[in-house]
Amino acid sequence: MSGSDVTRDGVEGGRPGREAPTGAGAGRRRRRRGRGEQPMVPEAEFSSYYGKPVLNKPTWKALDIAGYLYLGGLAGASSLLAAGAGLGGRPALARPAKLGAAGAISLSLVALVHDLGRPARFLNMLRVFKPTSPMSVGSWLLVGYAPLTLAAAAADVAGRYRLAGSAATAGAAVLGPAVATYTAVLLSDTAVPSWHEGYRQLPYVFAGSAATAASGLALAAAPACQAGPARRMAALGAALELGAFRLMKGRLGLAAEPYEQGRPHRLLRAAEVLTAGGAALALLSGRVRDRRVALAAGAALLSGSAALRFGVFQAGVDSAEDPKYTVVPQRERLAARGR
Repeated sequence: MSGSDVTRDGVEGGRPGREAPTGAGAGRRRRRRGRGEQPMVPEAEFSSYYGKPVLNKPTWKALDIAGYLYLGGLAGASSLLAAGAGLGGRPALARPAKLGAAGAISLSLVALVHDLGRPARFLNMLRVFKPTSPMSVGSWLLVGYAPLTLAAAAADVAGRYRLAGSAATAGAAVLGPAVATYTAVLLSDTAVPSWHEGYRQLPYVFAGSAATAASGLALAAAPACQAGPARRMAALGAALELGAFRLMKGRLGLAAEPYEQGRPHRLLRAAEVLTAGGAALALLSGRVRDRRVALAAGAALLSGSAALRFGVFQAGVDSAEDPKYTVVPQRERLAARGR
């Protein structure tokens, strides 16, 4: 080996100041450096490679999937209202609820398949049943629920097969609450911060939103003399939706920010106003018996429920795009475990 091949450290290919001592001396040196020595480099700020988000934001189309969330809630709660109206001897209320459930779930499936791209992808989700997967459970739930709503509506319109129609109505009512709320579980099961962190309250928010949508449709379509259950559902649904949503935001911490800024904030603020106003008008319509008041209440409740679903969807997308909503809560949890 020639002298030109040897560095100043006496090691081929070595670099000054970069030698790696071995043996006991290395261990002692490492221990000495770890005693009370202040770091030379400040703690790194959270970031992502090349400025990209830590999470891949949802690729779902807003119109398709937020519409799917809304229509599924409307359908599920309408089936429950239809069954109650049938038992209470209110056929003029039961019929629009049955038709609304059948129409809403059909459009919901169309929106889902449109987002997937082709029907075969939905059918592929039915190849197995996985109880631990909200997507798998939801797919099978829709397959069982949709035919029941169509059968209930068809029997009511035809005025025939009353026994089969009643059985279908009852079956749809049993599955309706799950249809109205399983999408909240589906969103919460993702890694999207503003959805995942609200997993305790989001199903209640969606349940209240579904109730207000179903009552809004019934108020707009049924005569006032038979719309009493819809008015009561509107009041209870609005209280549940607004109360659970306030509670959720209070417990989200940093992940609540996307709900309070930009387009989601505007949508959710509109949802609050429309839902509260629609519930007040619904109660008023029972006293004044003015068809215009009932129509205004129905429109406000339907619009408020839609605004809430679209606002929640957009807030989740926004939270996935900003790394801080993922990194900061993780650091806080690690710090809490350390304490």
